[in-house]
Amino acid sequence: MSTCSTVSHDLDEPVSGTAATARTWLLLEQPGPWGAKALTSSHLDPALGRALEAAAQDTRVRIALIRRPGRHADSGKPTTRQVYAAHTVPGNVWLRSATTRDPGDLLDLDFAALGRGEHATFDSVLGGRPHTGDPLALVCTNGKRDRCCALLGRPLAAELAASGVEGAWEVTHLGGHRFSPTLLVLPYGYAYGRAEAHAVKEVLHRVQEGRIVVEGCRGSSAWERPGQAAELAVRTAVREYAAEALTVVRTDGAAPHWEVTVAHADGRHWRVLVAQTASLPPRPESCGASALGSPARMDVVAVHELRTSAALAS
Repeated sequence: MSTCSTVSHDLDEPVSGTAATARTWLLLEQPGPWGAKALTSSHLDPALGRALEAAAQDTRVRIALIRRPGRHADSGKPTTRQVYAAHTVPGNVWLRSATTRDPGDLLDLDFAALGRGEHATFDSVLGGRPHTGDPLALVCTNGKRDRCCALLGRPLAAELAASGVEGAWEVTHLGGHRFSPTLLVLPYGYAYGRAEAHAVKEVLHRVQEGRIVVEGCRGSSAWERPGQAAELAVRTAVREYAAEALTVVRTDGAAPHWEVTVAHADGRHWRVLVAQTASLPPRPESCGASALGSPARMDVVAVHELRTSAALAS
């Protein structure tokens, strides 16, 4: 059976620079089925979903629904729901955990502050505290967005949970259906495509050590797509895998050409030339698409280490 993910794989489409962008993730547990736009087409009150979407707009906060792998029964009775918030910008990475019986409480959060990396209202409104468990492995399983997410994502989430990965959750949407199964790992916010269980376990093991696996990595959600590709290129070039070692400090230019400045915590800087090109030949970008497309890809043209004076001038 040909799907958007099998075609993308067969054409060897690169995954770098394709992650969803969010400085902060806000995750709400919601049992039961999800529709294509889960915040407004699930068993969550659609009016609340619309209000949450409006509250998060232009704040760099991305809201997603999560549920435990397995059967998706929803009794409809009031339950205690898990809530997470995670900020992914190096130097201020955190993952907070809370529970609530009323998801409407989330409307009392200061979304702008969350987007800036401030978790005070998450703590005061929801009783948030530092997450002390395993890293979160969020697998997209929303088949109403794309069937590949259900066909490939649900078995991966189930396998992770069955093998004892306590941080395994299903999540509503991470973008890039054609890279299914797709995965987001928190707290650091790196996304992965074409994920397999053994590789995910290695990613999670490295995250516990404060390190990043670059194989299969789509990028960090903290950066826009050119920055994602640039940061991964620097990691690969200098074999730097510490999770918070690199920061995208500047992006100059506009599509289809950018100059991205990446800084190391030790003071080194690199200028990375990134070009946006079209993936050819045309292919289905989603199983639900009626027409073929040529999705944009981020190609790293060059990586130059800057001398200290040049780095300061940038």
